[in-house]
Amino acid sequence: MTDPAYQRLGLPSAASPYAVLRAAVRALHPDTRAVCGFRAARKRFYRQMLCAHATRQTAGDDPAR
Repeated sequence: MTDPAYQRLGLPSAASPYAVLRAAVRALHPDTRAVCGFRAARKRFYRQMLCAHATRQTAGDDPAR
């Protein structure tokens, strides 16, 4: 089971980690990105997206499924 937040990014499994990070940043609401107190939560979200992407790459699955 893949993280639903990762699936919403709609990235191919061949995307680079940097592309995943950019898509994850764009997925967050601008107010969420602006609040300094949410920094730890944002970093956790980015790490989760990168882990989900790495899992998809090693499994060789297409995230669009």
